[in-house]
Amino acid sequence: MPHIDLPSSLPGIRALATYRPETGKPLYELAQVLLRGGDSPLTEAERELIAAYVSYLNQCTFCYSSHAAAARFLFKQESDLVDLALNDLEKSQLPDKLKSLLRIAAKVQQDARTVSTEDVAMARSFGADDRDIHDTVLIAATFCMFNRYVDGLATDTPDAADLDVWTSMGERMGTLGYVPPSKT
Repeated sequence: MPHIDLPSSLPGIRALATYRPETGKPLYELAQVLLRGGDSPLTEAERELIAAYVSYLNQCTFCYSSHAAAARFLFKQESDLVDLALNDLEKSQLPDKLKSLLRIAAKVQQDARTVSTEDVAMARSFGADDRDIHDTVLIAATFCMFNRYVDGLATDTPDAADLDVWTSMGERMGTLGYVPPSKT
């Protein structure tokens, strides 16, 4: 049960954006720029995976499940890469560049000060450029905030095992992007 009075028809950050539209709108705009902005060298699927990975590490069920579903939708025929990466990054078949960026994201999630010159050099050795590294760190930092916002207010979260709910949400996010919900 949420700590504050939120619309019961909306889960997670969607309820928070409806509760306080003046803060929800810029948060959704930030998510849209980070995860759907057309000028990032990272694909939309890769950016969703970074969001899902950080949310998974933070144990934020709503954000992890919804962004993993969006990543699966966007990876299309390679959707299994999402769960393989979340279950064991090192054994996954993700490209080395993306693995190195996810390692950086994990360090941001734990303690951003631990991102080292060596971590960045490793990512560069696999083809990452300044923008890849910048976007990875910003997505990771932003999703730490989103995760804490959603979990700190104990928002409603659908059952993690209800794949139909998450698949539908992932398709909506993958198709429409980040549009704040209408007030219910």
